[in-house]
Amino acid sequence: MKIGVPSKGRLMEQCFDWFGSRGLTMRKSADGREYAGHIDGASGLELVLLSAGEIPYELAAGRIHLGVTGNDLVQEKLADWAAQVAPLADLGFGQADLIIAVPQAWIDVDTLDDLDAAAAAFRLRHGFRLRIATKYHRLVRDFLTRAGVADYQLVDSQGATEGTVKNLTAEAIADITSSGETLRANHLKILADGRILQSQATLFAARSADWTLARARLQQVAPALGLSLDGLAFLS
Repeated sequence: MKIGVPSKGRLMEQCFDWFGSRGLTMRKSADGREYAGHIDGASGLELVLLSAGEIPYELAAGRIHLGVTGNDLVQEKLADWAAQVAPLADLGFGQADLIIAVPQAWIDVDTLDDLDAAAAAFRLRHGFRLRIATKYHRLVRDFLTRAGVADYQLVDSQGATEGTVKNLTAEAIADITSSGETLRANHLKILADGRILQSQATLFAARSADWTLARARLQQVAPALGLSLDGLAFLS
């Protein structure tokens, strides 16, 4: 059974700690293979180290059986995600909110309704739509559509999104935040009803993976990991 976890940084360390505290010791390969590793504590398990953003795609393709990544990434990258992966456990770390934030100087913009009105006024004044910088295009577009916000455009930002307003490449942002400190440092405020999603590191199972042999491995380690496999037809 292949288990994919983030390949570096704090998320990798926290994954190793989470599994290790439950009897499965994860370690990187000593032979220099960057994306390979080992799992001690049960037989038939293989560690695959990937970027957090790759794990949703590897799960959807069935190339790994289990994977740890943020539920924000799964829902953003996989259309109809619930048909492709099944969440098995929230791991209790990597918590962050995906939010909409606007400049603090916009004293009359505190809600999504205010943002909709501001976006319409912005277009009339400037001749183009208000720009919202984000890397979460699917989640943000769906959220704003449900809220009835129009007259905006999403501009792609893969890093330092909070700085796009200061750099005049966007008027608002949609991004992940945990403490809000970076937002405040960039003179941004979160809309009162602008939380799109609460995210954290989550253990997912791939519905399309070949579970012929892996099924028994998962059933073996599930009690130690505190997993309930009830209702997962693809494992029965």
